[in-house]
Amino acid sequence: MASDGKTSSKFHPVSKGRPSSTSNSNRRMDSMSKATAQYTVDARLHAVFEQSGGSGKSFDYSQSLKTTTQSIPEQQITAYLSRIQRGGHIQPFGCMIAIDDSTFKVIAFSENARERLGLAPQSVPSIEKPEILTIGTDVKTLFTPSSSSLLERAFRAREITLLNPVWVHSRNSGKPFYAILHRIDVGIVIDLEPARMEDPALSIAGAVQSQKLAVRAISNLQALPGGDVKLLCDTVVQNVRELTGYDRVMVYKFHEDEHGEVVAESRREDLDPYIGLHYPATDIPQASRFLFRQNRVRMIVDCHTTPVRVIQDDALMQPLSLVGSTLRAPHGCHAQYMANMGSIASLAMAVIINGLDDENVGGRASMRLWGLVVCHHTSARCIPFPLRYACEFLMQAFGLQLNMELQLASQMSEKHILRTQTLLCDMLLRDSPTGIVTQTPSIMDLVKCDGAALYNQGKYYPLGVTPTESQIKDIVEWLSACHRDSTGLSTDSLADAGYPGVASLGDAVCGMAVAYITSNDILFWFRSNTAKEIKWGGAKHHPEDKDDGQRMHPRSSFNAFLEVVKSRSLPWENAEMDAIHSLQLILRDSFKDVEENNNSKAVVKAQSEDMDLQGVDELSSVAREMVRLIETATAPIFAVDVGGRINGWNAKVAELTGEEDKNVEIKLRTFNSAMEETPVFLVVNACSSRDYTDNIVGVCFVGQDVTGQKVVMDKFIQIQGDYKAIIHSPSALIPPIFASDENTCCSEWNTAMEKLTGWSRGDIIGKMLVGEIFGSFCRLKGPDSLTKFMIILHNAIGGQDTDKYPFSFFDKNGKFVQVLLTANKRLNMAGKVIGAFCFLQIASLELQQVLKLQMQQEKKCYARMKELTYICHEIKNPLRGIRFANSLLEASDLNEDQKQLLETCAACEKQMFKIIKDKHEFLLGSVIDVVVSQVMLLVRDRGVQLIRDIPEEVKTLTVYGDQARVQQVLTNFLLNMVRHSPSPVTHLMWLTELDQYLARVAESDLYYARIMSPGEGLPPELVQDMFNSSQWSSEEGLGLSMCRKILTLMNGEVQYIRESERCYFFVVLELPPRSKTVD
Repeated sequence: MASDGKTSSKFHPVSKGRPSSTSNSNRRMDSMSKATAQYTVDARLHAVFEQSGGSGKSFDYSQSLKTTTQSIPEQQITAYLSRIQRGGHIQPFGCMIAIDDSTFKVIAFSENARERLGLAPQSVPSIEKPEILTIGTDVKTLFTPSSSSLLERAFRAREITLLNPVWVHSRNSGKPFYAILHRIDVGIVIDLEPARMEDPALSIAGAVQSQKLAVRAISNLQALPGGDVKLLCDTVVQNVRELTGYDRVMVYKFHEDEHGEVVAESRREDLDPYIGLHYPATDIPQASRFLFRQNRVRMIVDCHTTPVRVIQDDALMQPLSLVGSTLRAPHGCHAQYMANMGSIASLAMAVIINGLDDENVGGRASMRLWGLVVCHHTSARCIPFPLRYACEFLMQAFGLQLNMELQLASQMSEKHILRTQTLLCDMLLRDSPTGIVTQTPSIMDLVKCDGAALYNQGKYYPLGVTPTESQIKDIVEWLSACHRDSTGLSTDSLADAGYPGVASLGDAVCGMAVAYITSNDILFWFRSNTAKEIKWGGAKHHPEDKDDGQRMHPRSSFNAFLEVVKSRSLPWENAEMDAIHSLQLILRDSFKDVEENNNSKAVVKAQSEDMDLQGVDELSSVAREMVRLIETATAPIFAVDVGGRINGWNAKVAELTGEEDKNVEIKLRTFNSAMEETPVFLVVNACSSRDYTDNIVGVCFVGQDVTGQKVVMDKFIQIQGDYKAIIHSPSALIPPIFASDENTCCSEWNTAMEKLTGWSRGDIIGKMLVGEIFGSFCRLKGPDSLTKFMIILHNAIGGQDTDKYPFSFFDKNGKFVQVLLTANKRLNMAGKVIGAFCFLQIASLELQQVLKLQMQQEKKCYARMKELTYICHEIKNPLRGIRFANSLLEASDLNEDQKQLLETCAACEKQMFKIIKDKHEFLLGSVIDVVVSQVMLLVRDRGVQLIRDIPEEVKTLTVYGDQARVQQVLTNFLLNMVRHSPSPVTHLMWLTELDQYLARVAESDLYYARIMSPGEGLPPELVQDMFNSSQWSSEEGLGLSMCRKILTLMNGEVQYIRESERCYFFVVLELPPRSKTVD
């Protein structure tokens, strides 16, 4: 822990057969112990601040941090937590009322509630004219009848927060308010935030517009290239600043030792930067972090205003809980901090990601607070609740995206560690044990460190920044005396771990990780002072700021952090300790083998063969179980071998086709004319079957009958018949269907949806689909599910369809329902988007499992693609260096042999660039010759004359690009023109003779080709196929469509133009000449 000065040593007991969950359990216990200790530190600072008189003028922040190691009574910690959660004050920009949820009677209200609601004050209250708002008042009497009705409906909802905000009006003054509701232990709290009548967010359409802005920002995040957390954070702060208008937006990241860091920032140009600022864990207390997990968005409108007291019923046992209140007043300490840094208003939003794997509660993965997105403003600022709600959706999407990036980074790190471990073990098999420190890679490459060492049989092999030999012997003696029973330890502070000789090490060695291989063989890793790793680009301390060290301010926080970590290194991460422990277990056996019989190769080989045999037995058992499951599955499943012959055909396929497997021969037939019988539509997923040696031996197809859904969707798309009669038909063929208007309110809810959810059409129509229907009526598993549903719905309304997205919810009776959601835009007769149609497909268990497996494979492929992209990118710089060295050698005096070697080296270097970029230099004339040669057989068969009009300067031009793809595209266009030419003449022209085209060629490396034929040319349906992305009438149309897509990816385009007596393809290619090629 960064701020309490206590030891952070961790001991690893001997356990060769340690359960797999132990590591995660240790992490959880370690995290809990840090948080618990931090509560003590926070409570101590809070007490010191309170003793300063509340104004904080005599509160020395830096000095207080140094004295927080003093213990305090448990009662004081409890009082501190109660003060934070049940402070009894709210911010004055709104008012608060709390009610008993069974009687709707007022049990508490803020002192400003009467004034805010426009209730006439009574100077002398009497029996005839009692106070309108007091303890025991029926809350419904304070608002207009329509507002009271809305509130009463919300009070009875299961998930009350999903209906926020409720738009209400005061009965006396008619003023509008956002009513934000949440439940507490004694009733319901109603936060009333003032709303302006002209505020567009007051209407449903306005609230939806805020959601659309969030969805647009979410789309920006999802469009970012993967593998770059910094870019993701930079984009988030930019989008949040555009959404909210704050002067400064930052991303705070919490490190494992609880201290924080500003990792991204977007600010007004005249403000000092805070990027790179590190601050001690006490700057954001554990109690505040707990509150952020409960209430993920926290707004402070003006830190200078005086908080308003909450009046409550004397019968209540303790002060009212304000944990979930949007109006909760800031603590005086935090308000002073804001004022000192010139920030009057703030908006803080929690960034939540998945927790540790073993921290599952009720079958749901735990969540942890990764950091905060914090907005600061130099004047008072209030953001309406609908916009804050939209920002919360954005934060949930950011958390999901961040979680994927962190998982990818973790996987890449694990791969690196495994690769390094493998190489180190390989060295041990080939060389002496000292190879792990004398060769590359070494043990320093396993984890991030400043130095490492091997202490082998009394000999010392250091690498990097390490203690001297005499110092390491002293450390070994200390370990033997104080930690004799442990197999290793890690600490970020040798001073805190109790090492007596720490003064002699200085700042060079502060942290250390130790792994015992044998009693005489020890591995060490060392880290230097944290301060050398920390840099802040913020404002320097101004000489006139005499009290800068005492005042609570980012600069004093930064200095306090440096003071706290002056004798510490960066903490050892859990993944790093796992890597060290794994290497320790591997090396322990290897060292023993070397000592005992020096025959480790044979031992490893024998163990490997035993593991292979065991793996074959396990695979055989799994295969037998899979055969049984497939045969009894309710989904149609069949399989083919590598020759295309059926070798699997379960009972469901036999039922659907009426054929046994012995009577079936599979044939792939495409673009047939439709049969007279009613077609059967199947959703089919294919996966390869592999033997135990990982060779592909066949393909397995898993399908689900979706004929009914397909027929209904076709009728909707083609606007056939009375769709209302279709949508509300009780037929089992009609799938569950619901529809949304432009404001995401439900406009359709068919009979199948009523049966599936248990909610009638009358209960649902007109209500908000996001939050109210799916959220309150049909509960979702978590906020992330709601965010994903909102994105899908808004994308559909915006014209972007979603097909078969896995979606799940709880029905009216609490049954968990899993479906596949298809969302399509909804058009009126004029072709204008008026909402969205959503179809639900109830997936079989087998299909769900296959879809899940398919998604996992896609993620794996995506991760591999990112890795390959990274590798290709990293290889370019060394190749450029080789090219530069070659160019220098070319200019020097070389003999013939040397010139030949240089040419060979250059050829290899060019080949590497071709492999990496899949592009190279080529002659346009060569491409044209290849294209023409591929159509000559068809030209002769049809008796067509092909006229080539290619200028000589084009034939001899050398360009740079993907030659194979250019040839493929031009050949396909020319073949189709020759095939459908009614005239005996077809022209292939390269248009460089036109001045307007020549000008464009010179500016942007664009080249133009025209493939022309007199007459009508291609059939209209073929031209339509070329511009269609999902449906084609023929194989030729599919080919043209693919070529058009390839051309688009190459920054080119194609048009098909019909004129009175001729038609032609007009092809645009972007091919930079050799002189402009950039490696």
